[in-house]
Amino acid sequence: MNKFLLSVHVLAAIVAIGPVTVAASMFPPAMRRAMASPDDPQATGTVELLHRICRVYATVGVVVPVFGFATASSMGVLGDAWLIVSIGLTALAALVLAVLVLPGQSALLEGGGGGSREATVRLAMVTGVFNLLWAVVTVLMIIRPGSTTGA
Repeated sequence: MNKFLLSVHVLAAIVAIGPVTVAASMFPPAMRRAMASPDDPQATGTVELLHRICRVYATVGVVVPVFGFATASSMGVLGDAWLIVSIGLTALAALVLAVLVLPGQSALLEGGGGGSREATVRLAMVTGVFNLLWAVVTVLMIIRPGSTTGA
């Protein structure tokens, strides 16, 4: 059962979190292009699509911690420090996405946030923090300090 839960957890992370990190990273430069060419429907369509990808896959991404908890519970590692840190960083990444990234994208799409280059730079920075948090969680999941697997 451990292998099944771990497989679903890892696949869910790849399928759900990967697209959010990529689309969120692509959004600020695409938004700058759309602001530079407001009459270009392709540029506008691109940022709308990237925002939709972020929203949908963020929702789908909820399965990642669900299966993560199930996996950790079945492996008996819920109290391990590396997992507690990973859970905290995952919660922080979700908070950054829900409170800063997605609303920032929405504001830029709606013309709020000034539609300025500075707003896209701020969004790019926040998106970078979101991606960095996921990178740290990924490394912790691979290294698992104190692991007895020899990895």
